Amino acid sequence: MADSRSPRRILITGGAGFIGSNFVYHWHKSYPGDRIVVLDALTYAGNRGTLAPLDASENFRFVEGDICDRSLIDELLKTEQIDTVAHFAAESHVDRSILGPGAFIQTNMVGTFTLLEAFRQHWINADKPDTYRFLHVSTDEVYGTLSDTDPAFSETTPYAPNSPYSASKAGSDHLVRAYFHTYGMPTLMTNCSNNYGPYHFPEKLVPLMCINMLLGKELPVYGDGQNIRDWLYVTDHCEAIATVIQKGAPGESYNVGGNNEVRNLDLVKILCGLMDELAPTHGVTLPTNPCESLITFVKDRPGHDQRYAIDANKIKTELGWEPSVTVEEGLRQTVEWYLTHQDWWQPLLSPAYREYYETAYS
Repeated sequence: MADSRSPRRILITGGAGFIGSNFVYHWHKSYPGDRIVVLDALTYAGNRGTLAPLDASENFRFVEGDICDRSLIDELLKTEQIDTVAHFAAESHVDRSILGPGAFIQTNMVGTFTLLEAFRQHWINADKPDTYRFLHVSTDEVYGTLSDTDPAFSETTPYAPNSPYSASKAGSDHLVRAYFHTYGMPTLMTNCSNNYGPYHFPEKLVPLMCINMLLGKELPVYGDGQNIRDWLYVTDHCEAIATVIQKGAPGESYNVGGNNEVRNLDLVKILCGLMDELAPTHGVTLPTNPCESLITFVKDRPGHDQRYAIDANKIKTELGWEPSVTVEEGLRQTVEWYLTHQDWWQPLLSPAYREYYETAYS
């Protein structure tokens, strides 16, 4: 991506999380002259060490803090002269939302409202520049579920969330939409399919399977494993978000998908085959081989959506973005990353994580 426009001063919330940290690196590489300020509360899924290599950059600043802290947000927007917000910060794991929904309402709805109000005032104080942007990153789960034969989700699909997580994201989406239509604030929104790739917290499906294979632990698959997801490699997603910030029309939403629909059980089997193949090439002896023998079916998740699928035609035709990484390529790269970055994920397997794991899959 060529740097052929005026520099931005961008606040990235949740920038120490999975997608957020990948986006920080993507933006820093694409636009080295831009000022990047990362705000992250460093809850269980935020990893400060992921961004440590950027600390030496004069255009990078990390701030530990909560998006619900209005005074902190006001201070950052003003002192850093922020003109762009990329809002990733969210509680995002469905299983955790079932066990404890309160945090999801607080972060995803109250936090997003706090950011919107602060940015609205900041935008007004600056005389409403038409270059300002507020990009809200959301999920395809707000649309509910599909049967195996239903058409994919489009931007006009009615919202029908089925978990506390997706309901909280739906609520935040509605707030973002309202701030454009009520106040004219230059908001943008993306709704993405399942992401995977480097720096992914171990509780999610792909990293969970990779790490459990390396530890010789069971690979828990919900129900019969026939649920279908569209898989989007995280670097493709970062490119899409950057494209929306640069080219998207204020007030618009854009669905971002990978064009890779795979049943959960098939995905796990692909990961097993890749791990069997790649572990020896990296000098790693697997505790159990073949890995597929570790697959264990567990009680299904309450309200488990059958299928998600994204129609990403709008972002392709209007903004020129489409995914470039196939699921086969992306999963191979991801397995290799977890094989070669055990120093990153090993410290995350804390007693608190193990306790959550036992609760979720017992």
